[in-house]
Amino acid sequence: MKRHKTNYPGVFFREAERIGAGGTEKIFYVVYKRNGKTIEAKAGRQYADDMTAARANQYRTALIEGRAATLQEQRAAYQAAKEAEASRWTISRLWAEYCETHAANKILRAESLKFDRYLRGVFGDKEPGELLALDVDRLRIKLQKQGKLTTAARVLEILRRIVNFGVKGGLTPPISFKIEVPKLNNEITEDLSEEQIQALLKALEADPDQKAANIMRFAMVTGMRRGEIMRLQWQDLDFRKGFIHIVDPKGGRDQVVPMNDSAMAVLNDISQVEGNPYVFPGKVPGRHLTECRRSFDRIRKAAGLPEGFRPLHGLRHAFASMLASSGQVDMYTLQKLLTHKSPQMTQRYAHLRDEALKKASDLAGSIIEQAMNGGEKQVIQLNQRTGA
Repeated sequence: MKRHKTNYPGVFFREAERIGAGGTEKIFYVVYKRNGKTIEAKAGRQYADDMTAARANQYRTALIEGRAATLQEQRAAYQAAKEAEASRWTISRLWAEYCETHAANKILRAESLKFDRYLRGVFGDKEPGELLALDVDRLRIKLQKQGKLTTAARVLEILRRIVNFGVKGGLTPPISFKIEVPKLNNEITEDLSEEQIQALLKALEADPDQKAANIMRFAMVTGMRRGEIMRLQWQDLDFRKGFIHIVDPKGGRDQVVPMNDSAMAVLNDISQVEGNPYVFPGKVPGRHLTECRRSFDRIRKAAGLPEGFRPLHGLRHAFASMLASSGQVDMYTLQKLLTHKSPQMTQRYAHLRDEALKKASDLAGSIIEQAMNGGEKQVIQLNQRTGA
């Protein structure tokens, strides 16, 4: 294309077909020298870029003074930045890679929700080396001030795992500080007295949300976990043999637990919803219930249970405590009923069983002592709950 001079030295234009319309338009170019080398650069189109000879001249001056870059240089810089960004192992990218390589981990869904809520916006675009101990500590303090000590521990554990994953895989260098995870007291066991159980049963009977009430009843008599109860399907119930199949539990492999008479009574009181396979169906057709916290909390208050009592997890603890304190259930059997992966998880209830055995031993000693002294045999109640 032919060059056309302008009134500005080093600025010329060529004519070409107009973009998006008929006719032609001017394409302005500038010529200048840098380090003794002549450079020709495109300034822009007359209509598409609203370019004029005067603006092209200003652009040429900026190029000479180093205040601007040519379009070719801009494209090269953009491509270099794009490639550099693609090679950065940010916290978000590391987490995505971790999730892909640990896809079989059943708790990843819950952890991904925590990552999205607490970590992605704060640290997601940073590489591990860009993390500051002060920023990590601020996140911990913020969550603890909100009363979310457990959340703080879980979130910081996820962050620490992400960093360790990057370092172990050779994707990122080690960070200069240690991510401190708050320690939790996971040995808390919740129990209910006979009076509290009676009050809870009355509150369950009186509550208008009988679906929530049945979930709590079922948790009380089976000790099953919240998610296991919510996801329970009718096909998982073997009424003839008296077993409950727990599919995809927290521990990993599917489990089978006995269906006692009390659990069967709860299930017999529930009507199956047509087209929905779940025992506790949700509002969405074909899906299970996911949340009824308000009903649980209302029932807890009506029963006069402590504010810190967790309706479903607490009932699981109460179920285990009742069996352990009866003195009639060994730790291995309790482990199997609770579907604990290891016996260490069941050991928190061992002291309750030991106390029951001690009472039984004391009773035997008392009877023998009375016999030796010629006294009358007395009936001593070991456990009001079981009547043993």
